[in-house]
Amino acid sequence: MSGPTLTMVGTYPPTACGLATFTRNLSAAIAAPGSGWTTRVVRLLERAEVNETHEVVAQWIAGDHASFQHAVAAMESSDAVVLQHEYGLFPGLDGEAVLELIGAAQVPLVVVLHTVLRNPTTHQRQILNGVMMAASMTVVQSTGAYDRLLSTYDANPEKTVVIPHGAAENFDGPILSGVKRPAVLTWGLLGPGKGIEYGISALGLLRHRSPAPTYIIAGETHPKVRAAQGERYRNELVNQRGQLGLQDRVYFDNCYRDWESLRALVRSVDVVLLPYDSLDQVSSGVLVEAIASGKPVVATQFPHAEELLSRGAGLIVPQGDVEAMAAALEHVIYTRGVAAEMRVAARREARALLWPTVGAKYRSLIAEVLSSAAVIGVS
Repeated sequence: MSGPTLTMVGTYPPTACGLATFTRNLSAAIAAPGSGWTTRVVRLLERAEVNETHEVVAQWIAGDHASFQHAVAAMESSDAVVLQHEYGLFPGLDGEAVLELIGAAQVPLVVVLHTVLRNPTTHQRQILNGVMMAASMTVVQSTGAYDRLLSTYDANPEKTVVIPHGAAENFDGPILSGVKRPAVLTWGLLGPGKGIEYGISALGLLRHRSPAPTYIIAGETHPKVRAAQGERYRNELVNQRGQLGLQDRVYFDNCYRDWESLRALVRSVDVVLLPYDSLDQVSSGVLVEAIASGKPVVATQFPHAEELLSRGAGLIVPQGDVEAMAAALEHVIYTRGVAAEMRVAARREARALLWPTVGAKYRSLIAEVLSSAAVIGVS
C-alpha cells in the first residue's frame, strides 16, 4: 500500500550548506525503503541552475515569478509540505517571501525551524508568527528551541513538537592515515561568528603538551560570506596561525568534502570543537554528527550544545574564553579515561538522533496532520 507524497521545501544539493544536506537526509529518512512514502523537493535558489537531480521537481529562483508558480503547483500536487525555515533562506527582508509561498499553496504544512532567535526584531517575530499560524505543526530540534519559541513568539504548544536534528551513525570505518594525533576538528562553512580564532588561540596554549594536538579546520568559506567579503576571514585566521607559530599544528582543509570523505575525517580525530560565538544556536548539524560519530565534544554554551552535552558527551565553555577552551581540550585529550567515558556517553546519546528514528517520528507526525486535515475536510 502506497503512503503519502510529500514535497520538501528548502535548499538542496548540490548547494553546499548544512541545510541543503539536512533537506536531503530528512527526505530520504521519511521515504525510507519499505515505508511506502514518497518525497520530492522544491529547491530554493538565488539564481537559475540546471536541475540534474530527479528528486527536485521544481526550483524557486528568487525574484522569478514563473518559478514561484511552478513551486506552488508542485506543493499543491502533494499530500503535505515539509518546509525548512531560516530567515536568510527565502527572498525579501528577513526572508519575508516565505509568507507569500505558504499563503499561495493550500495544502497541509509542517514547518521545521532551524533558527529561533532570543531577541528577534519586530519584523522577524511577525514573520515567524505568520509561518507558525499557517502551519499545521511546527517542529523544533531541541527543548531549548521549544521553550524559547513558547516564551518569545505566539507559538501554540499543541501545534509545536520537538524532533531531533537527525544524524547518520558513524562509529566504525576506515580512518585517514595523514591525520596527526591527537587531533581536534572543527568543520562547516567558514565565516565570522564561527569562533575559529578562539580555537586557534586555544591550540596555541597547548603547544607545550607532548604530543601537542593538531587542529583541523575543515570547510570552504560560506558562499554568501565570500560574495560579500571575499576570503577576508580565512586570511585573518591564516595570519593568526602564522603569528602564533602554529603552521605545523593548525591545518586548513579548504574544500567542501563529499559525505563519505567527511565521515572518514570525523572518525579520524579525537575531539570535535565547536567554538561558535552565537548564543542563539538551537540546532547544530555539526554537533549532532559529532555525537553520532561517538566523538567527545568541546563547545561554547549555545542552547543545543548545553542540551546534548549535559549527559556526559562533552564539555561546555563560555563564548570567546580561550583559556577555558584550552583547559577543556587538555582535560579531554590528556586526562586518562575522560575521552573514553565521553565516547560511551556520545554513543548512548546518539540512539535518539539516528535518521531511521527521526524519519519514523516525522512520518508519525505527518500522518496525524493528514488525519486531522481529512476530518476537517469531512466536517
